[in-house]
Amino acid sequence: MLGLKLLTDPRWANIAASNLDEILTDHAWCEQKAASNAITLITQNPEHEDLVHELTAIAIEEMQHFQMVIDIIKARGYTLGRERKDDYVGQLMRFSKKDGSRNQAFIDRLLFAAMIEARSCERFRVLSKNIDDQELAKFYHDLMVSEANHYTTFLHFARKYTTDVDVDKRWQEWLDFEGELIQSYGKKEYIHG
Repeated sequence: MLGLKLLTDPRWANIAASNLDEILTDHAWCEQKAASNAITLITQNPEHEDLVHELTAIAIEEMQHFQMVIDIIKARGYTLGRERKDDYVGQLMRFSKKDGSRNQAFIDRLLFAAMIEARSCERFRVLSKNIDDQELAKFYHDLMVSEANHYTTFLHFARKYTTDVDVDKRWQEWLDFEGELIQSYGKKEYIHG
């Protein structure tokens, strides 16, 4: 369903499990950034009422996930660390087209969001299937379902609102780029690391 070119090695879950305070802090900030991205899309495209409605719900849900992760951090006696730089997301952002029409930039921002949600969904699946901590396994399973819904929402809007982009062709370019990019990741206790 996700179309990702390279799946995460299940052994990455061992790295995450051995550094739970780090993965949880990174995860919390990923949720906050996802909410911010949804808000940015709303701010830049208020004329699309259905998009505003759907992305408002996503922004709220992402902040609820942020709160849920913070609650887990606190319950386990950890402290929320500072925001981490996400090199993976930075490289995806650099791949985004910014020099075309307003619509092209809008569609690429939607595809950028879909790509992050797809990889997050896949990583949450790996955690849910391969981590021994049953509480976290269930938590990540539930979030996997949510991320899959977000992924399809962003792709839906890209297809709906394109005026000058072959969305399927551009999405394939995103998948190809991400497939090469992700080969350098999966070795750190970060959601996209």
